[in-house]
Amino acid sequence: MIIPWQQIAEETLENLIKEFVLREGTDYGESELSLSEKVDQVRHQLRSGDAVIVFSELHETVDIQLRRQL
Repeated sequence: MIIPWQQIAEETLENLIKEFVLREGTDYGESELSLSEKVDQVRHQLRSGDAVIVFSELHETVDIQLRRQL
């Protein structure tokens, strides 16, 4: 189930994005980015619709995924 990012409290959204970018294996290209830059990049992807927040009822988990991967 896709959860609109606008319906998530700002602090919760910030924590969700930070948890996502801190996962090992997340790739942001050749250059190193700061945590703040990574968070901003993901936030931009959510706002543009390139990324979405997905809730799995089966696993009771929340994740951020690229829309094109759904």
